[in-house]
Amino acid sequence: MPTANTLNDWFATTQGQYLLERELAFFDHSVTDIFGFNALQLGLPEHEFLRTSRMPLRVVAGQEAGIQVKLNLDELAFECGSLDLVLLPHVLEFNERPHQILREVERVLRPEGHLVISGFNPRSLWGMRRALGAKTGYPWRGNFIALPRLKDWLALLGFEVVAGRFACYAPPLTNPGWLAHRLRFLEPAGDRWWAVCGGVYFLQAIKRVPGMRLIKPQWSEGLVGKLLPAAPKLNKEVSQRTKSES
Repeated sequence: MPTANTLNDWFATTQGQYLLERELAFFDHSVTDIFGFNALQLGLPEHEFLRTSRMPLRVVAGQEAGIQVKLNLDELAFECGSLDLVLLPHVLEFNERPHQILREVERVLRPEGHLVISGFNPRSLWGMRRALGAKTGYPWRGNFIALPRLKDWLALLGFEVVAGRFACYAPPLTNPGWLAHRLRFLEPAGDRWWAVCGGVYFLQAIKRVPGMRLIKPQWSEGLVGKLLPAAPKLNKEVSQRTKSES
């Protein structure tokens, strides 16, 4: 099989089509019920991962040719708290500064904004192929990020993971007959028996911002003891003043 020079080129291969089918299904299901006004997809402009979103403004940004908004992924040219939804389809594993990208996403998302991520799972048959085979071409040249590590990054930035799943349990074969037909049974079997071993994972997270907390005074026993005896005397003085005025 010829080496893919871009991730989009790889999506046209047998392996890529196998993954893309499941990728589109997850994004279609995830974004359709996320409400707001402004949605952003970073990278892969050839694929409409926001196609089922109901948000009026849907933008694809990145560095590829034919992109709507051209920018550096680790320096997003958007105002703080201006976006309701951000998609990262295989962005983090092919960038040298994945944590900085997440920091920028956290900055531009409004409170309670949504982040949806897809990534290759290093703890899978696909990850084993990358570890043992040649790390040339896509997707094998990427730095696959383990899911626990990604969850730690999100937690440090104030994100709460609210949904997720795995997919692509079949080995990364190049024969379309095996992937499309003979090994199709591995998808439902993998979801049931070895869910964490899928070749790709998906995460949906929400940016949480802690609310204000009412600070109550610390009442000491000594202060309460001084105030309580004074209360009857104060009430008596107010009552006498009221009678004299009447």
